[in-house]
Parts: sequence; C-alpha cells; structure tokens
Amino acid sequence: MNTVASGDEPMPKAALNTEMVVDQRFLPVADLFFRMFDKPGQGGGAIAAYLHGEPVLDVWAGWADKQRRWASDTIVLSFSTGKGVASTVLHRLAERDLVSYDAPVEQYWPEFGAAGKGSITVRELMSHRAGLHKARGLVPGRFGLLDSEKVAAALAASPPDPRRLTGPGYHAVTYGNLVAEVAARASGVPFQDLVRQEIAEPLGAEEFGAAEFWYRVPPEQRHRIARVFPKVNFLPAPWATAGAVMSRMPGIKGLAEAGMAEGFDEVMRSPRAHDAVMPGWNGVFTARSLARMYGALANGGALGDASGTGNGGHRLLKEETVEQLLEVQTRRRDYVLGFRPNWRLGYHPAWVAVRQQPLRSIGHYGFGGSGAFADPETGLSFAFVTNRMGNAYTTISDGRFPRLGAAAVTAARRA
Repeated sequence: MNTVASGDEPMPKAALNTEMVVDQRFLPVADLFFRMFDKPGQGGGAIAAYLHGEPVLDVWAGWADKQRRWASDTIVLSFSTGKGVASTVLHRLAERDLVSYDAPVEQYWPEFGAAGKGSITVRELMSHRAGLHKARGLVPGRFGLLDSEKVAAALAASPPDPRRLTGPGYHAVTYGNLVAEVAARASGVPFQDLVRQEIAEPLGAEEFGAAEFWYRVPPEQRHRIARVFPKVNFLPAPWATAGAVMSRMPGIKGLAEAGMAEGFDEVMRSPRAHDAVMPGWNGVFTARSLARMYGALANGGALGDASGTGNGGHRLLKEETVEQLLEVQTRRRDYVLGFRPNWRLGYHPAWVAVRQQPLRSIGHYGFGGSGAFADPETGLSFAFVTNRMGNAYTTISDGRFPRLGAAAVTAARRA
C-alpha cells in the first residue's frame, strides 16, 4: 500500500490502478473499511475517494468469491448506483442543447406521448414524477426485463400513475430505461456508446485505470466480476408469492410494483443480466471509476485544471450545470419509498449519518449496500462497491456505506 503524505502530493497516475492509495488524512476511513472484511463470509469490496479533484483513497479487501480475493481490477454489479451514472450522461447532452429539462419527453421520443403522457417533461422524468414506476407486469416472461426495446415500448404505451401529481414515485427498475431511451433518441447514439463517449472519455478514465462504466459488460471482462451473495430475496416467502401479496397491500404496494417484477430475483442473479443495458439496476463498476466521476461533480464539474485544458485537467460538466443538479426538484413524500428523498435531477442526497448532513450533496445508493456521492461543500467524492448484499437479516443494507461515507465526510471537513 502507498500512503500519500498530504493532499498536495497525489500518487503518480500510473500507480492508481495497481497500488492502493491512502492519504494520511483518510487513514481512519481505510481502517474502518479493512475491518469489514476479515473472512470469506463477509465478501469483499472497494472504496475510493477524491478530494478537490485529487485521489485520496483507493483500497480494496476481502473476497470476490470463495476461491478468489478481491483485486485492484475486480468489478461488481452495483444495482441502483448506476442511476447516477446514467443521469450524468443526460446532463452532458443537455449542455449541448440536445435535451432540454423542461421539454416534453415526447419531443425526443414521440411514442412516449401515448396514454396521456404528452405533457410529462424530462425534468419530471428525472425526478421520478413520470408515474411509470411499475416494473411488475410491464413485460411478459421471466427474463422480459432484459429486453430493453420491449421495456421501452411498454413504458411508452403505459398510462402514468395518477399519484405522480401529488408527489414522486421511485422508478426503481424503469428509471434507467427511460433515461437511456431519451438519451439515445436525442443523440442518435446507442446508450452504451454514450456512456463511453460522455463519461469515460471526458474523464480520461482509460489513462487513470477507471474506465469501468458498464451496463453491458464486454465478454472479455466478465472474469473480473465478483459474485454477488448471499441472497436477493430479503423476505421470508418465495419472491413470486411475496411480490403478489405485497402488491395488494396499501402502504407497501408501490414497492412491490416498482421493484418486485415476477422472476426479477432470478434475473438479478443471472449472467444474462450482463448482456443487457438496463441502467436502472445493472451497472457494473469499480469504486475507482465512480469516485472519479463524482469527483468532477464535487468540484464544479472538473478534475485537475478547472479549465479542463492543460495540466491533466478533465471537465465533465459546466459549473452552472452542477449548480442545477444540486437543486431539489421535489420535497414531497415519495409514494413508493414512503418518505421524502428530496430528489434532484437523477440523484438524491448522500444520506450519510453525520451530525451535519451534506445537504447539497448528490449521489445514488444501490440495493445491497453500494453507493457513491459528491459533496461540493467539502470537494469530496466517495464510492463504495461490494458483493456482500446486506447481512443475515436483510439484503437491503447493513449500513456499511453510510458509516464509511460519514467517516469520509468527517475526514474531508478536517482536511
């Protein structure tokens, strides 16, 4: 492991993808992380952080599977963490006026205007107010959700949920398909190519060993994927039974509609998920790649030289765009989640458990425990990926991301 003496002495670029990086100011964060992975049953993971555009953490530990240790190049399915990456693609297009936040979605995707959706705007879609949260029953077949063309056609034909007029409803599975279709229609470029062109290349990700922004994972890279375990179904009943029962229960009906499509537990475990482009849930990343993207968002849209030219600078978004991303779009209660997420344009707050919540932060949490965020107040970005989904009692999370994120914010404030 290499320890950087201070934030003024970043690690050489060539070392970032082969050697661990720990700035001494972030040693408590690294110590907390390493204590989480003592034995194979705890799985493995990685964390990475940027402070004022420079890498201060890049460490990994544990096991990718029972026979393989987590390595510097291990990648892992990170579920809804990928929503933040997909949203950033659309913001890049908006900067070039290929998309307008306040334009009707049907302007770019004419079929979307069916069933009374003609007035729904891109801004509403990106803040989960399109009323298209339902994944359950959307397309037929246990693997139907992996056919992005069928999913897009079904969403275009679907009527919006009337509850959208009273508040947001988290589009747990469908959000990525909606954003990807708008982006592809507006640009004329397939979404997976857009991810490379609009995220990886502007960030110089290849140069920094952080090019892993994938939804459809290249076949030659799949040997690097960590095995997700121990389970996907966090309920005492079989997935199909639990989903059917929950979909008829007031109060939690929305959760079943949004995230418990028939057979989805099987879909999430299947290697076939890596053949699809489903940006709402099937993103595969390293912590390093996520922290690099959010590192730009935490620093006015750029890494290195703020102009984005010379001295290794990389500009992802304009400063004024980042300011728009930090604005809360709706403070109303989310009818799927049951609380107030304060949605931004494709992101939520960091949700880290610190005394002074970084309220202007943006990021996205993933089912099972992964997550990444940017905190412009401190200039910090932080990312955590793992293959260990929750604990013995719940798949949703065991609090590792909030604990690590809180420690990172504390370290950044003291730096």
